[in-house]
Amino acid sequence: MAQNLDELFDVVDEQDRVTGQLTRREVHRRGLRHRAVHLLVVNQAGQVFLHQRSMQKDLFPGVWDSSAAGHVGAGEDYDGTARRELAEEIGCRPVKPPQRLFKIEAREETGQEFVWVYRVEAEGPFVLQPDEIERGDWFTVAQIDRWLAERPAELAPAFLFIWPQARGML
Repeated sequence: MAQNLDELFDVVDEQDRVTGQLTRREVHRRGLRHRAVHLLVVNQAGQVFLHQRSMQKDLFPGVWDSSAAGHVGAGEDYDGTARRELAEEIGCRPVKPPQRLFKIEAREETGQEFVWVYRVEAEGPFVLQPDEIERGDWFTVAQIDRWLAERPAELAPAFLFIWPQARGML
């Protein structure tokens, strides 16, 4: 499913209450508050699956990001979006539903997105959506910590913000 710049998002206020709807293009162009989810898939070995964003993405193409992530569409809720993004981006349908870890207030580091971060237990293999993802792989917490310290430009800004808080909850 190719990225749709005309997809409708709920625009929200500083309390995460819906105030209207605009297209992805306009929300991003104008830097308006909106909603997203980030999912961290963890296997039995304690490794975390990360993906490299497609070069077709309108924001941060080619950088590495959470296992799956995506915008909450107009009229959707966070939990439904989390399940949808897992299925669409990496073909993951876990036995247990995604577990909410924490919510981040809209801020510059998240592109003005309110973000719910989830933990998911799964082993793969995954079927990666080529319009969304270049490739993916499993990493240990120590490898991700080292990557963050040594080459942060290779990681998405929202992931850089999320990881320090999420790493201890996986």
